[in-house]
Amino acid sequence: MPSVLLLSGGLDSLVAAYAARAEHPPALAITFDYGQRAAAPELRTALEVCADLGAQHRLIKLPWLARLAPPAVADPSSDLSAATDESVWVPARNAVFISIAASFAEALGCEAIVCGFNAEEAATFPDNSPEFVRRCDAMLELATRNAPKVVSPTLELTKAEIVRLGGELGAPLHLVWSCYGAGPEHCWECASCRRLRAALQEAERWEAWLELRRALDG
Repeated sequence: MPSVLLLSGGLDSLVAAYAARAEHPPALAITFDYGQRAAAPELRTALEVCADLGAQHRLIKLPWLARLAPPAVADPSSDLSAATDESVWVPARNAVFISIAASFAEALGCEAIVCGFNAEEAATFPDNSPEFVRRCDAMLELATRNAPKVVSPTLELTKAEIVRLGGELGAPLHLVWSCYGAGPEHCWECASCRRLRAALQEAERWEAWLELRRALDG
């Protein structure tokens, strides 16, 4: 069952891609630029993942959504350490992404849209939750002719569990870019960086990840 893959370059979408590829090989991977500071490093990661998966890639720019993004996401001068889950909310972002992916899924004859959601962030972001996935599926039954399903292998996993799954799958976890900033290195101060570090530490992969990441960054 071919899929359209939503690939941000973060931990969840990267591991979801590798977890789903056997059953839902990606016909196309999509990365979005909606004015976020991390757009460039996210794109670099997505392109490397697509090269490894042998998937076609498309970058879609959403300048209108960039105008709605909060300063914590889009303003280079904002303090990353002060960014909270609430301050990085982008209105209807995942709904927009899935709707666009659904257009490609119908045009390409794909029956799945693979996304990286997780149980931890679902507590703060309702568009990461199982209920969101169920309602998206219901909407797509009416919005498309082929009714693609939203598939998220990480949906009910914690971040540490996602790290462990990625390790079991041989996913290139060192490519992950989870920082809200533009780099060249993770800031380790924003909420997303702190979640990634905590997950790697809980999964006992922190030191190994750092070593591989330093080699990657040169």
